[in-house]
Amino acid sequence: METTMLRKEKYALTVIYVVSALVFAAVVVLSQLPRAEFMPEWVSFLPGFNATINSICTVLLIASWFAIKRGKMVWHKRLNLAAFALSAVFLVSYVVFHAFGVETRYPADHPWRPFYLTILVSHIVLAAVVLPLVLISFYWALIGQFDRHRKLVKYSFPIWLYVTTTGVAVYLMISPYYAF
Repeated sequence: METTMLRKEKYALTVIYVVSALVFAAVVVLSQLPRAEFMPEWVSFLPGFNATINSICTVLLIASWFAIKRGKMVWHKRLNLAAFALSAVFLVSYVVFHAFGVETRYPADHPWRPFYLTILVSHIVLAAVVLPLVLISFYWALIGQFDRHRKLVKYSFPIWLYVTTTGVAVYLMISPYYAF
């Protein structure tokens, strides 16, 4: 019986790592795409939509943290599932937006550029790191491995919260420079 559980765990973790690697690879490929010759008007709304999703995820994650601190496990689970679902919507929207090859650069002569780039780089690196952490955290919780879940969430929660928050900050800083 234990061997079967270990095989299932190994399989689940392999799927999580493969999915995470594929998402990372897709984002890298998207960053290299040339700008599309035609871009539908609705594409210009996606960055604001994505920032809104990130804002909502930030609120949901904080509410989830308060819920579990108060022993409200059902609410904690619901809030995390909602944040996860919205993050999935964000990812699809992000991929669609960048599939059009839109690239916006922060002005080189702007005095805040080093601050912006610091936030942007940390956001990008941690966004790549957090996906497998969140997926594994969810996996441990869903199979009832709450001790493992709690140990990993000490890392995945603050990183996920940082990524959603800095996603909004990056949008607010770069949005004046979008040229659609």
